[in-house]
Amino acid sequence: MSGVGPVEPGEGTRARDTREGATAVLSRPRGRLPLWYARHRRAALAAVLALVLIAVGGYLYLTRPHKPAPAAPPYPSQAVDVTYLDPVTTPKGVRPHSFSFAVDLSVDSGPPVTVTRIEQPYAGLSLTSDPTTPFRTRAGRSRTIVITMHVAQCRSVPERAGLPFLDVTLRNTRAIEVHSFILGSRYAQHLSDALEAICNPGST
Repeated sequence: MSGVGPVEPGEGTRARDTREGATAVLSRPRGRLPLWYARHRRAALAAVLALVLIAVGGYLYLTRPHKPAPAAPPYPSQAVDVTYLDPVTTPKGVRPHSFSFAVDLSVDSGPPVTVTRIEQPYAGLSLTSDPTTPFRTRAGRSRTIVITMHVAQCRSVPERAGLPFLDVTLRNTRAIEVHSFILGSRYAQHLSDALEAICNPGST
């Protein structure tokens, strides 16, 4: 036997050294992103959480139940009624061959309605109103209107009015409409009598 003892393992050749070195290598962060994340992990997590909360909040806002839209106001012709009342005394200062009568205009519902024009269908007649157009009436209110007819040409007026009407132009926040209001048999009779008295005075 020689005096040489057993060979000692060199540095780094033992299994223990190998595991320690590998652990040291694996535990070392690589690259800029891991280093940045390691240093700013709390801030990054907070930013991600904020983004998640914003996304969830936006989704809940977009998918929230919506209140139904308010109903559209009625068309003016659906809210207005014109009713014939009676013949009235013709205002002073009105030219000859004229006669007057009163109607009631009421607005049942919706926004205020403005009457912008009142007309009648006969070529030999013209009319004026009191109040003069345009005038406005609110919902739940009524207004008495005095209509004065002026006879311009007797040959262009009907001998016996059948179903005479007034064309009324109405306006509210939804629409502008021209609506024909038939005022009934009493108005037809009084209109015929007035035209007869003016155009054929000797026959009455």
